[in-house]
Amino acid sequence: MAVKVLRPGIERAFRKDIDAFYFAASLIELLAPSARRLRPTEVISHFEGVVMAELDLRLESASASEFAQNIAQDAGFSVPKPYWTLCSRQIMTMSWAEGANMANNAAIDSAGHNRALLGERVLQLFLSHALRDGLFHADMHQGNIFIDNNGQIVPIDFGIMGRLDKNNRKFLAEILYGFIKRDYVKVAEVHFQAGLVPQDASKEEFAQALRSVGEPIFGQTIKDISGGNLLAQLFEITEKFNMATQPSLLLLQKNMVVVEGVARKLFPETNIWEVSRPVLENWLKNIKSPKSTIDTALNTSAEIIKRIPNFPDLMDRADYALKLMAEGKLNLGISNNRSLEIEQMKLKNFRNNIIISFFGIVIICLLVF
Repeated sequence: MAVKVLRPGIERAFRKDIDAFYFAASLIELLAPSARRLRPTEVISHFEGVVMAELDLRLESASASEFAQNIAQDAGFSVPKPYWTLCSRQIMTMSWAEGANMANNAAIDSAGHNRALLGERVLQLFLSHALRDGLFHADMHQGNIFIDNNGQIVPIDFGIMGRLDKNNRKFLAEILYGFIKRDYVKVAEVHFQAGLVPQDASKEEFAQALRSVGEPIFGQTIKDISGGNLLAQLFEITEKFNMATQPSLLLLQKNMVVVEGVARKLFPETNIWEVSRPVLENWLKNIKSPKSTIDTALNTSAEIIKRIPNFPDLMDRADYALKLMAEGKLNLGISNNRSLEIEQMKLKNFRNNIIISFFGIVIICLLVF
């Protein structure tokens, strides 16, 4: 068993540091108005939420449990299980992870593992978890990854986990796949759809700026890509087009860089575009499949019904009110009972049309897709 214990006084130390970060962020926003698009205060707020969750080991245990459930069918990947009866706010107990640390290439080689395949698997599994599950390990540096005797990747330390909603997952996949296909216009369009770029910006100019980033690195191995130059160029683009920081995507962006670094150490010849392609293609194919389209239509319909649970009762009440008015039992100053009967018939027709339309939409989805 592996036991993790919260260090005494660590919460107070973190609180002190976070308060200092808030003060620094406020100064930046006050003294450098141009930096407000980076949303420093929102970034610190997002960071605070991550840190506070990390200081409750019950939440970390729950993250490990959910992560293990999500990846149960993933070949070559295993997550230690928490022992719930031995977990508390300040103590976490999990099954022991045995194997070579991902930072030790010599140990990996002596164990007979293929580092090239491991590098590919790390990248593909990370993308798969982010896109498929919307839950990913957000601190996958080399010290947090082991390779067991069976060649399985075993992550540890689940204090920092990232989440993506369905829209962000779709935007992420389409942006990355657009880069792989070198379709910079499509990448630009997705940025605008996602609200990542101000709507008054030029889509053509933004696509051109993306091309200036994508073309120089297309087809290159990780070792040939200058991470510093790439980040500097991306930052220049965000500044030119007044793009605001997206706090919800910070963990993902940070971890993508970290995971690429892990792959770089394992096998410098890894081509991140070619490795990522099958994961992105399969996921996009699945979300655009007929079954997925039908499921989305049915879920949307169910959500609409859920949002108006009292609609049938409302229609019945309106119907009853019209009857009372037509019978003279409810006097609202209208003397023409014939007009009330007409309104009553219109109301019934309206209700019936809504019901028929709803089932019609479902049937059309089933037939077309």
